[in-house]
Amino acid sequence: MLVMALRMLMGDRAKYLGIVIALAFTSFVMIQQPATFLGILRHTYGFITDVGVGDVWVMDPKARHLDDVKPMMDAELQRVRGIDGVEWAMPLYKGGIRARLDSGDFVQCQLVGIDETTLIGGPGRMVLGKLADLRQSDGIIVDAAAAQGQLAARADGSRRPLGLGESIELNEHRAQVVGTATASSNFQSMPTLYTTYARVKTFLPSERKLLSFVLVTVKPGEDAEKVAAEISRRTGLAAYTTQGFIDRSLRHFLGNTGMIINFAMSAGLGFLIGAFIAGQTFFNFTTDNLRHFGVMKAMGAGTAMLVRMILVQALYLGSMGFGLGAGAGAVMGFQLANVDPHLVFRLPWQLILGGGMAALTVIIVAALLAIRKVVRLEPAQVFKA
Repeated sequence: MLVMALRMLMGDRAKYLGIVIALAFTSFVMIQQPATFLGILRHTYGFITDVGVGDVWVMDPKARHLDDVKPMMDAELQRVRGIDGVEWAMPLYKGGIRARLDSGDFVQCQLVGIDETTLIGGPGRMVLGKLADLRQSDGIIVDAAAAQGQLAARADGSRRPLGLGESIELNEHRAQVVGTATASSNFQSMPTLYTTYARVKTFLPSERKLLSFVLVTVKPGEDAEKVAAEISRRTGLAAYTTQGFIDRSLRHFLGNTGMIINFAMSAGLGFLIGAFIAGQTFFNFTTDNLRHFGVMKAMGAGTAMLVRMILVQALYLGSMGFGLGAGAGAVMGFQLANVDPHLVFRLPWQLILGGGMAALTVIIVAALLAIRKVVRLEPAQVFKA
């Protein structure tokens, strides 16, 4: 009987394809839109995760999020190092600088300055060169995507990736590329350049305050939250654990932009349209086949068997539609991310589970409405006409 249910479903080719396509569209929107939104959210804290070290981030108390940098005096570094519970504390500069290419074009970049001795705060994944090469004279490390894109060298009308040994101009100072690294795209989609903290003072000689953040690792056995609170109390600076700083940046982004509303409306509208079409089509399919269900009832098929037949049809449609839609959304998202590194696409398993539950909910609700008509069906009604 269950095999017969699937044959009934596929026998009406037009309605079968209509339901699958509608569910695929619903699943596509429910996967693609939230995954794109999660990718954009990562732009707000990607730099923090790229650093990958440090338990506590210390900054000016007026800094509201990662990109809201309020420079501090270098003396603050020594004050933080004197706090009980601090294993080590290293300086970190993060700011903007304008790069001039050989072609004469100017590109606004994000400049990161790290401690020259320990190289803490540098990129975690090198593509070309070594992180230690940053100690070379005028050395900088460029993020690999920018080296092939915005900072690509232009010669004779053609573009080629910015390679090792080549140089660009930063604030009228020569900077030599000693390596390329993988770096998360920032929210402004600016190229990221790494150099030493001491060399930042050469590239930006007019800046009196250069210290953007202090990276702190707590001593073994110490609680990061308590050490952060102690740093704030003793120095008057703001101190957050790494996860706390990520959460603070995310809250600022979500609370001060309308992007979450726009993505929610797009995903919600797509879901409602697909759900209505799929649900209505499945309900109509069951209604059109009431005579077949009536004949089965007259031949002795119980109500429970008919209910199982409808649920099997619904689950089959839901699986087909969700599989096609989720697969298409994932393939499109990852392909676009490969073409343009700024289009970050994140697809956690929780999102796949949520999308599957949404597609299943749509078809189950339609099935329950259809089951009501089948349960109330009297076999004699089929033979009256």
